[in-house]
Amino acid sequence: MKFLLGTKQYMTQVWDEQGRAVPVTVVAAGPLTVAQIKTAEKDGYTAVQVGFGKAKRVTKALAGHLKELPQVKHLKEWRVDDVSGYTRGQSIDVSIFKKGDAVTVSGTSKGKGFQGVVKRHGFKGGSRTHGQKHSEREPGAIGGAARAGGRVAKGMRMAGRMGGDRITVEGLTIVDVLPEENLLLIKGAVPGRRGTVLEISAA
Repeated sequence: MKFLLGTKQYMTQVWDEQGRAVPVTVVAAGPLTVAQIKTAEKDGYTAVQVGFGKAKRVTKALAGHLKELPQVKHLKEWRVDDVSGYTRGQSIDVSIFKKGDAVTVSGTSKGKGFQGVVKRHGFKGGSRTHGQKHSEREPGAIGGAARAGGRVAKGMRMAGRMGGDRITVEGLTIVDVLPEENLLLIKGAVPGRRGTVLEISAA
């Protein structure tokens, strides 16, 4: 299984062999350091734990866990069927992917603060006519005798905090790999703002 951690940089466009513009997201990915290998005999399952990013300071517990390894900012574990190809301290970089690979990208979406129902859920809003002045973006009725016995039903779509959710985008394509700069060019948009940590795995 192929996997990487990276940070979102920016969006741009490149041109393919036919001269068509292709929108891409530039991701600074890897290199990762294998921090721990989990086996079925010892841990009950097989997985590879990797570290990413440079940390200025770490806790004593993490420093002990990373003994003789570089101090890392992020730890992530991927479950794999076979761990025989991994060793503690091994480095994993962008060269594991190649142009044209299909990948799945997960990350945390941009936080948008407290938003109303029109922006958060796509409500139409109230009528612009018939004497209404201030109800263009209001949610309308939220309860009543006809719905759930006169109470507000669970899961009612209302105003509230928007964004900051874990988002997974499947079926993306790697347009180019730049090993000397540790960069991946992924077709289309990925979750988050600039600097968001992304999980990239083979689809």
